[in-house]
Amino acid sequence: MFKNPNQAPKNYTPGEALQKIAAFCAYQERTHREVADKLKSYGLDEDEAGEIIIRLGREKLLDEERYAQAYARGKHRTNGWGRRRIKLEMKAKGLSDYCIKSGLKELEGEEYYAKLKQLLEQRNAREKESHPLKRKMKLMAYLNQKGYESDLIQDALGELLSPED
Repeated sequence: MFKNPNQAPKNYTPGEALQKIAAFCAYQERTHREVADKLKSYGLDEDEAGEIIIRLGREKLLDEERYAQAYARGKHRTNGWGRRRIKLEMKAKGLSDYCIKSGLKELEGEEYYAKLKQLLEQRNAREKESHPLKRKMKLMAYLNQKGYESDLIQDALGELLSPED
């Protein structure tokens, strides 16, 4: 059912808001900012919202470190984003440096480089540019836009474009 945009939002009591926001947090990981914005839309003031956020944290329904880890894993696996892009997006969501570092630790290891190589191979197969230098530049630009580090891009390109012995 669609909401009427002219209808004023319903104001909830703190008890009602707690129940609704607990379900909101249980559905998927959330940031403190998302929860605070949602509570504000419920008509709660900052003090009431702050108390609810603290309670959700104590009850382990709201955990930004866990959110950052899930966000980094998900964006890397499904969108193919690199560490640089994920870090920028997490900063934009207002996550602390500690949480960002914790999330980026999820991307250490062989899986990260394997995803980079997979994206490179897929893009290389679709690339229409035939001039070798222009082709390489286009592939680099694509992976740079995805947020991968330049040194890793260079390594992967070296492996892909080196003549077979």
